Amino acid sequence: MALLSCPVLVKKELQYLFGLTGSDLQTDSSELLDIVDDQDRVIGAATRGEIHQRGLTHRSIHVLVFDGAGSVLLQKRSMQKDQCGGMWDTSCAGHVEAGQDYLETAPRELEEELGITVGALESLFKMTPTADNGHEFAMVYSVVNQGPFVPAEDEIDELRWYTFEQVDEWLLSQLKVVSKIKDNVHSDSQDLTSGFMEIWKRYRNCTS
Repeated sequence: MALLSCPVLVKKELQYLFGLTGSDLQTDSSELLDIVDDQDRVIGAATRGEIHQRGLTHRSIHVLVFDGAGSVLLQKRSMQKDQCGGMWDTSCAGHVEAGQDYLETAPRELEEELGITVGALESLFKMTPTADNGHEFAMVYSVVNQGPFVPAEDEIDELRWYTFEQVDEWLLSQLKVVSKIKDNVHSDSQDLTSGFMEIWKRYRNCTS
């Protein structure tokens, strides 16, 4: 897919891999998260690693950062991540830690991942848990911010602006890839996270 002719922040190129590795499991698998029921009520807590291993329902946030001129910032997830390493995702995402809520998590994640401090965030919608989004209640926010950004090296390998039309086209091609993968048909690799694809489809449906 064609890329925008704009500056990008790129780390050292790494081999494109998927799945778990030994180093992945040593990243942030010990952070404590709330476990929630199907109504998003807290019923317990466990480590991030245990929650992912057992497929327990938990909470996360996603933020779409827009430039105000028709483009959205996407991040290429670090190869150190234990899930979806090397895949493209929302501008910023993170788990809601035990005892915290969505609204206090989003600004913190923006500061930690992108190095920006923002004022009010716009609440867009809340995603319900599915296998594709990792069994997460995900609150999705948006903000207009043109940077400069300072990506966290342990979280992000690359940041890049894409026009809405570019993302729409990319999404359509990725949906074909996912369909072939599910049908065990040889296909190109999936390079957009399933969670982001769900979020972008819903966002575009809400704004069309």
